[in-house]
Amino acid sequence: MSKLYLVGMGPGDERLITPLASAVIAQCSDVVAYGLYLDLLADMTTGKRCHDLPLGEEIGRARLALDLAASGKATALVSSGDIGIYAMATLVFELLDQQLNGAEHHPEWLAVDIEVVPGISAMQAAASRVGAMLGHDFCTISLSDLLTPWQVIEQRLHGAGSGDFVVSFYNPVSKKRDWQLNTARDILLQYRPASTPVVIGRQLTRSDEDIRFTCLGDLKAGDVDMFTLVSVGNRETRHIVNGRKEWIYTPRGYASKA
Repeated sequence: MSKLYLVGMGPGDERLITPLASAVIAQCSDVVAYGLYLDLLADMTTGKRCHDLPLGEEIGRARLALDLAASGKATALVSSGDIGIYAMATLVFELLDQQLNGAEHHPEWLAVDIEVVPGISAMQAAASRVGAMLGHDFCTISLSDLLTPWQVIEQRLHGAGSGDFVVSFYNPVSKKRDWQLNTARDILLQYRPASTPVVIGRQLTRSDEDIRFTCLGDLKAGDVDMFTLVSVGNRETRHIVNGRKEWIYTPRGYASKA
C-alpha cells in the first residue's frame, strides 16, 4: 500500500523527536523536507533519498511527497514543531480536497494511506522553558498576512484580547514584514495591562537558543526575527523571581478554590 507519513519533528532538539516519529522515518525510503530540517535529521536519514525544496516551495513539497507515496515509496514529509500547526499537513489535505473536487488531476493520490505523526510545537517548547505559561486557555495567531488578509488577523487579535487568552504569535516578523507585531501589541494593550508578562523565544531548543522576558508595553518588533516565537500572557499570568531563576505561569484558579 502507498504510504505517506506527515511527521512533526519538534522544535529542533533531536531528543524532543518522539519515538514514533523516529520509527516512521526509519521505515521510509524517501524523506521530503526543507533543507534545514534535513540537516537536523542527518543522523536519521543516512541511506535514504532526501528531497530538499526551499522555502516558498511548500506546494511543490506537498505534491512531491504525494507523488512519491503514490508511486509506491514509503515517504515521510517532515516539518518542524507539529506538522499540523502552521505546517505541511494542512496543505496535503487541501490538495486531496482539490482532487476530490476536480481541481487536481492526480487520482493516484487518493489511494495513498496517510498517517499524521504529531510533534512538540514551538509554543510548548517556549512554555516549558519558562514554567507553565499555557496553564490556562490559550490560542495561537500567525501574524503573516501572505496567505491571510490582515483584516482577518486583526479581528482574531481583538477576539483573543477580549477573550483574555494567552496568545502565542507565530511568524511575528520577517525581512519584509516589521509592523504587524507592534500593531498586535497595541491591540492587546486595549484589553490587558502594559505589565503583562511576555516571553520571546528564539531558536527554541537549538544550540543558539535565546529566551528573554519582557512585558507587553515594552515589546518591540525590532527585538524579534523570523526564528522567534512570542508568547503574551493574559491578565492573570504571573512573572515570579526566585533568586536568579525566573518563572512565568498562568494560574487556573486553584488558589481561589482552596
